[in-house]
Amino acid sequence: MSTHPLVTAFYGRVWNAGERAALDDLVTDDFRFQGSLGAPVVGRDAFWGMVSFVRGVLSDYHCTIVDCVSEGDQAFARMRFAGTHTGSFRGHEPSGRRVEWQGAALFGFAGERIAALWVLSDTAALDAALRGD
Repeated sequence: MSTHPLVTAFYGRVWNAGERAALDDLVTDDFRFQGSLGAPVVGRDAFWGMVSFVRGVLSDYHCTIVDCVSEGDQAFARMRFAGTHTGSFRGHEPSGRRVEWQGAALFGFAGERIAALWVLSDTAALDAALRGD
């Protein structure tokens, strides 16, 4: 089983490295994102706003692809997300704690770019980590 190269590049360049220019290479102009951490967004700029916010409140934010399968114009990945809680997030003031949670991501491709992404995260585990449970 191998991870689709667009999925690898998306998490490596956009989320882990914080490379805004990578969005021009990796996602469509009308890229649609729905995730557990905020409202749906459409377009590169709106998505980058969300990425910047998450990377800002969770320093050293990192996404790890645990498993990934792809077929045709879709890929599904099991993910692990982690960062250090350094900004106000989900109603929790900065704690300096390392937080980690898991999720799943369903990618839709259009040619050589990502057109849509739906992510479902274990927000209960994230909130428990933010509280220090």
